[in-house]
Amino acid sequence: MAFLIAWVARTAFLLGMLGTGICRAQTFDEYHVKAVFLYTFAKFVEWSPQAFSSPSAAVTICVLGEDPFGDFLNEAVRGKTVGLRLVVARQLSGLPAARECNILFIAASERRRMSALLASVSTTGVLTVGDTLDFASEGGMIGFRTEGDRIRLSVNLSAADKAKLRISSRVLSLATIVK
Repeated sequence: MAFLIAWVARTAFLLGMLGTGICRAQTFDEYHVKAVFLYTFAKFVEWSPQAFSSPSAAVTICVLGEDPFGDFLNEAVRGKTVGLRLVVARQLSGLPAARECNILFIAASERRRMSALLASVSTTGVLTVGDTLDFASEGGMIGFRTEGDRIRLSVNLSAADKAKLRISSRVLSLATIVK
């Protein structure tokens, strides 16, 4: 019971950070905050059962391109679960492995081939996340953007629908919806 209360409190705190915009660059390292968001997205996205190889398969968060997170992403998911699934982080060396991911963060280093990358995973059931300018409006599902000293979200519902992903209204209520 205490674990459940702690989980609810932690989730409420993270959602509160998103909603109130207290994720300030001078207080928090930008990529530490984004790593926590990636883990949080895993809890608020619904995948089809076919997205996992088995009922106990891990939720895999992958980074494609130059990894801006350092150890932050591994720290954010270490020992964490979503339901009965362990959450793991991986650095990808190439696009073919992206289909084995549930969440794919496409680093800014991949900006030149972003359109091709997004097109190649658009129907695979992989949640695409990035922080390049106009990521969501160019076909990514969730884009991070910085406004002053706050991190904001942009969500492309059409891209999520195409991949058969359902993003919780709790995330959508905190985001700008792009078309």
